[in-house]
Amino acid sequence: MPHDPYKALYIHVPFCKHRCAYCDFATRAIGRDSPEIGEYVERLILDIRRKSKEGELAEIETVYIGGGTPSYLGSKHLSNLLYTLGVSMNLTPDVECSMEANPESITPELVRDIYALGVNRLSIGVQSFDDGLLKTLDRVHDASRAVEAVRMAQERFDNVSVDLMCGIPGQTPDMFLESLRTAVDLGVSHVSVYPLTIEDHTPFRTMVDKGLIDDVDDDREALMMSMASNELASAGFHRYEVASYAKDGFECRHNKAYWTGVPYLGIGLSAVTMTQNEARRMRVQDGEVVDDLDRRQMAAEDLMMKMRMCRGVSEEEVRRAALLLPTVQETFRGLVRDNLVERRDGRYTPTFGGWLLGNELYGRIYELAP
Repeated sequence: MPHDPYKALYIHVPFCKHRCAYCDFATRAIGRDSPEIGEYVERLILDIRRKSKEGELAEIETVYIGGGTPSYLGSKHLSNLLYTLGVSMNLTPDVECSMEANPESITPELVRDIYALGVNRLSIGVQSFDDGLLKTLDRVHDASRAVEAVRMAQERFDNVSVDLMCGIPGQTPDMFLESLRTAVDLGVSHVSVYPLTIEDHTPFRTMVDKGLIDDVDDDREALMMSMASNELASAGFHRYEVASYAKDGFECRHNKAYWTGVPYLGIGLSAVTMTQNEARRMRVQDGEVVDDLDRRQMAAEDLMMKMRMCRGVSEEEVRRAALLLPTVQETFRGLVRDNLVERRDGRYTPTFGGWLLGNELYGRIYELAP
């Protein structure tokens, strides 16, 4: 269908050194010398060149290379991929180009090479700076390697993010606080805090079912999420999205694109493409349509997604949405009444309780257009 230009590009790398016990992402462990890695990178390169010829990369403003573990590909494959990207689109320093990396596969050579080829933001999957908890999570790095990896990244990158997890079996609030403080002391510019979810068909789910580890304690996770907010705010970070904190000027623009209705192109196994025009929004994954929304559903989804952001939505946006969703203002009044949302300075913004009860908050907005 004729569509608005893509502004964001996601490239998926489905390989890891080791698949962690909690992981349910589209990724698998594979040998570093497997020919499959080179074949996959070649397919990515062909897809990037093809999309460039079709003019689909002309207005890309953010790139995100995720996985899996992109850094596991190593310098040679990543250099080929990034070189292709550089000649296929306008990859200037103004384009935010993020790459995910795990501590065990970050080397000084890799940092130098990806920086030279246009990556300007590195997101490191630390999860915890506690060795015991890293073993529980089945990670292949230890805390000292994580610290070393962050310092290596900072040799070139101003924009370094770390992922931390809360609600890990055996994790106390003090342990979580210690990891937060380590990240702050290292001088990172962005922290993402993820509450652990134990997904079906993962080793963690089997262990919970057998009574080997405790299931997630929602109250303890909520406590740790509130601790993250307080600790990081006092260290100069602001929360801009339900799970993300940044120093001024270091918000992840690619993350924000997902929550603000920006069309995005996905390349690689399981990567999702969101194509839209004024009347329709479609998401396609591996050749299958997984979402097909009309104008009313788009309006409801836009409001719902923006409530993942601290800024929420303006009263004007809600008024405009009422042209398509007649009960939207009544719904937002109900969310305010139930303390899931607050109304202030001409905006509706999620409360901390609203984020904790996200399924209810988002569900009530999305149900406006069944």
